[in-house]
Amino acid sequence: MLKIGIVVSDFHKGISANMLKFAKQAAEENNLEVAVVVKVPGAFDIPLPLKRMLARDDIDGAVVLGAVVQGETSHDEIVAYTAAEKICQLSLLSGKPVGYGISGPRMSIRQAKEREKGFAVRAVEAVRRMLDANLGK
Repeated sequence: MLKIGIVVSDFHKGISANMLKFAKQAAEENNLEVAVVVKVPGAFDIPLPLKRMLARDDIDGAVVLGAVVQGETSHDEIVAYTAAEKICQLSLLSGKPVGYGISGPRMSIRQAKEREKGFAVRAVEAVRRMLDANLGK
């Protein structure tokens, strides 16, 4: 069975807990084993543990989860764009797929809650499809 890791931003604990639950369910439904889960303070903190995770020989791919909610400044945009760029670079450098399940920026808490399941499930499904493509299935 193919193994994935999950790095989840814990900034909005209720949202991230639900996203993790939905991602684990989706992994099981897609015949993927979740070998490791790492919780980090925020989306900006995802790249370092993701880099270490992707370097592991027993990890075939990864999923990143979180919600970047808009505040009074454009900080959410800086966090979201920086995290997305670094996460993409890590996928390319490692040669392993990373499912991007981080919602935002420019999103309210209500919108983040509405997107919990969809972002988590699609991130896992994306990794499964990319792994299948790499295996010639």
